[in-house]
Amino acid sequence: MPAPAIAAGIAHGGRLIEARRRFPSAPQPFLDLSTGINPHPYPLAPIDPARLARLPEPEELSRLQAVAARAYGVADPDMVVATPGTQIAISLLPHLLGCSRAVILSPTYAEHAAAWRHAGRPVEAAAGLEAFERGAMLPGTAAVLCNPNNPDGARSDRVRLLALAAGLARQGGVLICDEAFLDLEPDMASLGTALPHPGLLVLRSFGKTYGLAGIRLGFVLASPGLAGRLRSAFGPWAIGGLAIEAGCAALADEAWRAGMAERLLGDGAELDRLLLRYGWRSRGGTALFRLYQVRQATRLYAHLGEAGVLVRRFEHQPDLLRLGLPGDSGGWARLEGALATAALS
Repeated sequence: MPAPAIAAGIAHGGRLIEARRRFPSAPQPFLDLSTGINPHPYPLAPIDPARLARLPEPEELSRLQAVAARAYGVADPDMVVATPGTQIAISLLPHLLGCSRAVILSPTYAEHAAAWRHAGRPVEAAAGLEAFERGAMLPGTAAVLCNPNNPDGARSDRVRLLALAAGLARQGGVLICDEAFLDLEPDMASLGTALPHPGLLVLRSFGKTYGLAGIRLGFVLASPGLAGRLRSAFGPWAIGGLAIEAGCAALADEAWRAGMAERLLGDGAELDRLLLRYGWRSRGGTALFRLYQVRQATRLYAHLGEAGVLVRRFEHQPDLLRLGLPGDSGGWARLEGALATAALS
């Protein structure tokens, strides 16, 4: 029996099975630089298989939320909602919040706009923070942004965002700040430290930072009342035992986060130096990915793919390519080799 068809949806990084169909002659395995997932996974201790044979206890989930509150600088664990990845929160928030429209600082992670449109809400794409602030002035608005932004790493001023959240709260709206790539940016402060705040909701990713995306764990940070509503909507057992154990261990490890931030800073600088030699122009990024403007980007994307190096392209911005970081010396060598052969072709 053939496999059921899967809707194409929005293009994302990864998708190695599809990449194999697209580049059937590429050497295996792919060097996957198409995502913003840390190539250095957190070193989890072995987990007792018996832990996976039972449903998680409410006290275990409470422990995870307390550890997350400390890691994210949130004063009260009741303001932390653990979710099976932030994507499910993005998809459900338009149905759980009372907002009638959304304005989204764009271009950015496309699933935000898709979620609000799917819920039947009009969506305004705002180019630049001033347009974003103007678009948020209508009552009942959900103002959505990523900070730092994906895919260019652009940062929005914390003071302006908190002022915007206060204005939104007065007119029945909310600021949704997706901080998926903030963990490893030591010079950025989370808006979550301003909670409780009636006009603010913050999303935090786990899998990207800790290189454990398959565990599916994320967090919503919000005022206690809103957090309680969200927690009730997700129901019991939304988070599995493996995710609870991994989250408690990794989130409590401040030394690992600090060391990883320093390591990735060096790796990002090295990637910029490498690609500059081949004429690529940096257009920003974060600790986990870099964005480049490239001549003949479509040809280069295909050449790298045929060489087994998968990078991220953007259909509506065809001169841009985004790359994650190689995780070892072999990966760096494969990338440089593919770049060298592209320059000769």
